[in-house]
Amino acid sequence: MTDIDLSALGLSTAEEEQYRSLVVDGGATVDVLAARHGLTADDVQAVLDALAKLGLAETVPTDDGEPRWFAAPPDVALRGLINSRRHELSVAETSVARLAAIFRSDLGQAAIGDLVEVVLGSGAVRSRFLQLQLAARHEVCAFVDARPVAMSGPENEAEGEALGRGVRFRVVIERAAFEAPGTVNETVDAIEAHAQVRTVDRVPTKLVVADGTVAMVPLAVRGYQTAALVIRAPSLVQSLVALFESIWSSAVPIALGDSRRPEEQSSAGPDEADLAVLALMLTGLTDDAVGKQLGMSGRTVQRRLRALMDLTGSTSRMQLGWEASERNWVTRR
Repeated sequence: MTDIDLSALGLSTAEEEQYRSLVVDGGATVDVLAARHGLTADDVQAVLDALAKLGLAETVPTDDGEPRWFAAPPDVALRGLINSRRHELSVAETSVARLAAIFRSDLGQAAIGDLVEVVLGSGAVRSRFLQLQLAARHEVCAFVDARPVAMSGPENEAEGEALGRGVRFRVVIERAAFEAPGTVNETVDAIEAHAQVRTVDRVPTKLVVADGTVAMVPLAVRGYQTAALVIRAPSLVQSLVALFESIWSSAVPIALGDSRRPEEQSSAGPDEADLAVLALMLTGLTDDAVGKQLGMSGRTVQRRLRALMDLTGSTSRMQLGWEASERNWVTRR
């Protein structure tokens, strides 16, 4: 059981060992638990009381008057503790962002610091990236290229938190990014959470803009593999907003259903896997690239597209794309 580590949840070593013992070895009285771990009854009682406050342990009365302690179900108790910690971290991230704003507004700080901030190192860049999303109230706009450095999609829980608060997300993804494993699943998750996603051949730069007032772009600094510039100067931010809107207006909307739960094809139309193939085909990916993302071979992709062309009477993939749009198989937002 050495691979179990609950320290990230704020448990002490003694609390973690006692809870793990209750789960693995079963419930027991304080005296039995003390003997089990070679501790005094008072020490064990203190740890059990702490676990009870966290909702991780509970007692059951016995006929002899000495209660037995049992572990609360891990899937319920620990999940609640995890959610609590996530909320606390979210609040902390927002508080850090607000404190940073107060710090920059101090009269003793140089005026340039209120307009531009240089962020050095992947950890610091990742932190600022999270802060921008957590602090956003209305909208986050972003360019995503094929070379993630500070953060990959699965790590970005701040996006889900912001979407849950009703923050609008508009994202333009560079087409080559879909060559990376997992990109389609991440895009499906974002779209299902009501993010709007489009694609282009290449984005001009990585970019994040929050509420049209603060932006973050990459910066090349000697000695640092990762660096960024956080911009608050209104004229510069508005220029970046204009750049985003220009690229957004010409980008191709992506409408991916949940291709992770493919259904059997019906006579009425394509199944979920077909829709995913169609959506990725319309972004301009090759058959092999589409297959790589969906766990199919290139031949399977070609066969599905051929079947859809036959179903719609299309003589080309361009016509198939038009037919798919007309039949509302793909949604252009």
